[in-house]
Amino acid sequence: MTTNEDPIVKAIESLPDEPISPELARNVGRNARLALEAESRFWVRFDRLWMDRLMPAALGASVAAAGIDGALVVLEAAPGTPGSVAEGAPPRFALLEDGQVFVGGTSQLETTRLAKEELQALRKRIEAVRKAVGRDGRPSPAPGASGVRVRFLEGRPTEVVLDPATAPSAPQPLVALVAELLRYDHPSLVRYAPASYALSAQQRSLVGGCRPWSFAFPIEEALAAPVAVTAVAAIGWPTGALPASVCAGDKRFVVTLRPLLPGERP
Repeated sequence: MTTNEDPIVKAIESLPDEPISPELARNVGRNARLALEAESRFWVRFDRLWMDRLMPAALGASVAAAGIDGALVVLEAAPGTPGSVAEGAPPRFALLEDGQVFVGGTSQLETTRLAKEELQALRKRIEAVRKAVGRDGRPSPAPGASGVRVRFLEGRPTEVVLDPATAPSAPQPLVALVAELLRYDHPSLVRYAPASYALSAQQRSLVGGCRPWSFAFPIEEALAAPVAVTAVAAIGWPTGALPASVCAGDKRFVVTLRPLLPGERP
């Protein structure tokens, strides 16, 4: 007999060269089917793990962190609402390559689509700021400092953190652009209704009561990484940086649901 690296085939080939009884044949067949079913289940789980966790990491930290298909620039800042949780806050500003703009607050987003001329003008400003940052260097915020995070995602991704201490020495085109985007307004902005949310959980308590866990997956899954949930499943829950206090068994959790933009991954 020829050799084969497949363990099932090797097991069959190792049998004595004599007729195989019907019972032994059934046992070998059953074990082979069980092995194949187990392998199939493994690859289904691996595919899910790859799509949900491993592939974003493999794309590189800067790109995976962005997580928004077609985004040109994303600006994030901690919400100022008392009791809010920064992890749940939507971006303060996001511009997609098709001209769609998103402007966020503590929990909600508004959106519009820029005219071609408006988009071209804003892209020129963004490119000029990228060049200024590349020429003059990025600000170096103090460790742990809170500030505004700006991610330029067109071409080679660039991330800049601007805080009050570094703003005076930062490239002035960057400072001017950040100030403008933080207070961005447009007459055609309308309320954005997200199709899904990124649900995150922390095991800690908030003052007051708590609500039961009602989602279809164990809350522990959201401790390690955000989990995407549909807008329908999130009905009745606070969204954005406004947290929910949750009781699950004898444990307490703080849960946030961050609105996801079109094409965004948790």
